[in-house]
Amino acid sequence: MKVGEMMTYDVVVIGGGPSGLMASIAAGESGAKVLLLDKGNKLGRKLAISGGGRCNVTNRLPIEEIIKHIPGNGRFLYSAFSIFSNEDIIRFFEKLGIQLKEEDHGRMFPVTDKAQSVVDALIGELKRRKVDIRTNTPVKKVEYVDGKVCAVHLQNGERIETKSVIIAVGGKSVPHTGSTGDGYKWAQDAGHTITELYPTEVPITSNESFIKEKVMQGLSLRDVGLSVLNKKGKPIITHKMDMIFTHFGISGPAVLRCSQYVVKELKKQKSSSVTMSIDAFPDKNEEVIFQELVKITKEEPKKAFKNVVKGFLPERYLLFLITLAQIDEQATAGQVPHDQLREFAKLCKRFEFQVNGTLSIDKAFVTGGGVSVKEVHPKEMGSKFMNGLYFCGEVLDIHGYTGGYNITSALVTGRLAGLNASVYAKDSY
Repeated sequence: MKVGEMMTYDVVVIGGGPSGLMASIAAGESGAKVLLLDKGNKLGRKLAISGGGRCNVTNRLPIEEIIKHIPGNGRFLYSAFSIFSNEDIIRFFEKLGIQLKEEDHGRMFPVTDKAQSVVDALIGELKRRKVDIRTNTPVKKVEYVDGKVCAVHLQNGERIETKSVIIAVGGKSVPHTGSTGDGYKWAQDAGHTITELYPTEVPITSNESFIKEKVMQGLSLRDVGLSVLNKKGKPIITHKMDMIFTHFGISGPAVLRCSQYVVKELKKQKSSSVTMSIDAFPDKNEEVIFQELVKITKEEPKKAFKNVVKGFLPERYLLFLITLAQIDEQATAGQVPHDQLREFAKLCKRFEFQVNGTLSIDKAFVTGGGVSVKEVHPKEMGSKFMNGLYFCGEVLDIHGYTGGYNITSALVTGRLAGLNASVYAKDSY
């Protein structure tokens, strides 16, 4: 290259997370000249910490189920899945030499249990496809002329000419991996709407005295039904999974899944708190629990009530509910009146408490909101406003629960963006 000569590419991919890596590989497969830019010092940082460092690469549930687990615009992905599905993701990784295994709820992990092996395989494939990679290279802006992409400007003042640009920079959650919301501005410059951003898959906060006094801090409840209730006390959503009490509120899988509904309900009610409810026995009704209590208290009337019901629930939660039901801790089983037993059974099924929000978006696993999917072609991931502009991954207004759903969305949208960006670039010569 002569001094002062301009670098020109068919496709420039901005962002080296799951969607950007997949987009670069897909564009490279077609023989396009591809440049992958990342502002961080290494690629795949979010991938390397996903699934607790084991990397939950996708989920094997049927497509219908996967879409149900992507409450944020999952239906937009129907066309994309018809072109590149979760089963295709599995085959893609196996071709790269990454054997996968299935765990609970359809979650797919590498047999090695090491996220880094997945990252390394993807980087190996980028090199095989002759993708140029530049890390520590932040982008300043995308240049558009006459309704199409023409160049990318770097923070260092360099200008790179290109036929197409794929924005794969993620949302605003997990900022230490580089997701700091840079892509929204470039999308807006092209005329796109950014829907309101909010944290999802994030722990929930509460000012209840039992939280502040750390009565149950660190206590886990297994397979409970956790619900977010509306003004009328009816559940908006219930998730049956594990949860844990923390020093600021609640966390754990059931809580992460309920979090976006708390955010939305606080907004809808214009209030400072929303009611949640814990059902410790989602598979039994209140009457059955009450009858069980009547039976065991009759069998051992002289024993202390709290000892008769030992093992009924984790001990700290059990004692907490006994106190709430106004049962004397020293009372013998025979002394507890039926109305108190009934109240205790009711609390087992529906312990209600107030929550007042969530941790901030930078503590969330996933960003809700983003580039409006109404403005993106669902089969190509191309902008409806700007030729040569493509989006994939979390910068889009698509969000799923944890469990391999967000990464599936990132890989599928990345694949389509890469394939179509390279087709567009070739057609525009």
